[in-house]
Amino acid sequence: MYSIMAKDKIAYVCSNCGQESPKWIGKCPSCGQWNTFKEFRVANDTKEKAATTAAASAGHALRKNKVLKLHDISNQDDPRIDMHDEELNRVLGGGLVPGSIVLLGGEPGIGKSTLSLQTMLRMPEKKILYVSGEESAHQLKMRANRIPHEENDHFLILCENSLEHIFNHIKDEQPELVIIDSIQTIMTEDVESSAGSIAQVRECASSLLRFAKTSGVPVILIGHITKEGTLAGPKILEHIVDTVIQFEGDQHYMYRILRSMKNRFGSTAELGIYEMQQNGLRQVSNPSELLLTQDHEGLSGIAISSAIEGVRPFLVETQALVSTAAYGTPQRSATGFDQRRLNMLLAVLEKRVGFKLMQKDVFINIAGGLRVTDLAMDLSIIAAVLSSNVDTPIENGWCMCGEVGLSGEVRPVNRIEQRIAEAEKLGFSDMIVPKYNMQGFDSKKYHIRLHPVRKVEEALRALFG
Repeated sequence: MYSIMAKDKIAYVCSNCGQESPKWIGKCPSCGQWNTFKEFRVANDTKEKAATTAAASAGHALRKNKVLKLHDISNQDDPRIDMHDEELNRVLGGGLVPGSIVLLGGEPGIGKSTLSLQTMLRMPEKKILYVSGEESAHQLKMRANRIPHEENDHFLILCENSLEHIFNHIKDEQPELVIIDSIQTIMTEDVESSAGSIAQVRECASSLLRFAKTSGVPVILIGHITKEGTLAGPKILEHIVDTVIQFEGDQHYMYRILRSMKNRFGSTAELGIYEMQQNGLRQVSNPSELLLTQDHEGLSGIAISSAIEGVRPFLVETQALVSTAAYGTPQRSATGFDQRRLNMLLAVLEKRVGFKLMQKDVFINIAGGLRVTDLAMDLSIIAAVLSSNVDTPIENGWCMCGEVGLSGEVRPVNRIEQRIAEAEKLGFSDMIVPKYNMQGFDSKKYHIRLHPVRKVEEALRALFG
C-alpha cells in the first residue's frame, strides 16, 4: 500500500489589499488594481499542524484557551513593558503589550535596525533574542559599539534565516522578547518558494503570531518599504499584526519620524521624533525648536504654523515660493504637504481673495523634512504663498493656525489652548486664530496677543496691513 501525500493547494493573493482568489484574476475585485495577484502554495493540513506545533512548543507558558462570559473577563490590562524610550512608548500607546506582535516598517537605511538595537540594549532587565537575517554577528557588534550602553548579559544575538531553527533556539533560551530583522529574510521549510515571497512572508508571520499569542512573549517584526511607500509583502501582513509603526524621514535630513499606522492597544495619531546622530538616534522632546529656523528676518514666503500631531503641539515653518511660469503649464509642487489640498487652497486664494496665480509656479515645503497632515496648516500655507507672491516678509513673532473652507472662511481647529500655550512658550508675541474658537475661551491667562479672524481676508489684512 502506498501512502498518498496530500498536495499543497495553489491560491492567489492580491499584493495590494490581501484579497484571496482560487484562480488568477487580472483586476482585483476588492481594490481595483491590475496585475496584483501573486501565486502561492497553501500548506496542507499536515504541514499546518506541524507549523502550529513548532510555534506552540517554542512558548514556555502556553495559554489554554477556553470559553468565557463577557462579565467574567477582567478589566485589568496586562502591565506594559517599558521600552526605556519615551517616544517609542508614546507611539506604542504606553509601552509594549505582552503577547503582542508589532511590525516596524521603513525604507532601507532609514534607521530601523539602529532604533531596535539601541532600544533593546537599554533594557538589561529583560532577556531579549535579536534574530538577524540580514547582518552578521560581527556587523551587529560594530553597530552596538557605536551606541552608548551599559553591559547587558541578557541581550542575545542569533544570525539565522530558518524559522524552524529560530523556534528551536527560542525553546532553548526562553527569551522574554523576540526581534526579527527582517521578516522578508526569514523562510520556512513548509513553503516551497524563496525568502521574501508572499507565501513565505505570510506563513512566517502567521507562525510567529501563533507563538506570541500562545506564549505571551511579544514579537517585533522589522519590514521593508516598497517604492510606492507600502510595506513589502502582502497586505494581509498588516492584518495579522497588532501594531504597525512606520519609521520615516528624508535621508538628507537628520530628523526621523516614528508614526503609528495601526494600533489595537492605543491611538494611531501619535508621533515620535528622533534626530540621527553618529552614535545612534536621539529622542527629540521639544521638536518646535528644531523645526524652526533660527533667523528668517527679512525673508518672504515663510509662515509659522502651530500644528498638532497626536497629543503633541509643535510649531513648524512653512516655506513657499511663487514665480512666473517658465513654461505653458504652471507647476504645483508640495513637499511634506498634500498637493491636492494645496491646489484647493490656491483656488480659494484666487476666487475669494482675488489674487491671480493662474500663470505662476507655486512650490511649498515643510521645513525639516516633516510631513504634516494637520488641517490647521491651511492658514499658514495661504499666508506663505501670498508673502512670496508680493515679496513681503511676515513680521517676526507672528504665528497662526486655522482650517480654510471653500468659501474662504477660517474654520475652528481642535485643542486651541495647547497650540496657544506652545506658541507662547517659544516666545511668539502675536497669533492668528479662528474666531469660532474664542467662544467660551478665557484669553486673559495668556500673554500672547490673539487675533481672531472669520475670513481669509481678515487674516491677510492682520498680517500685511
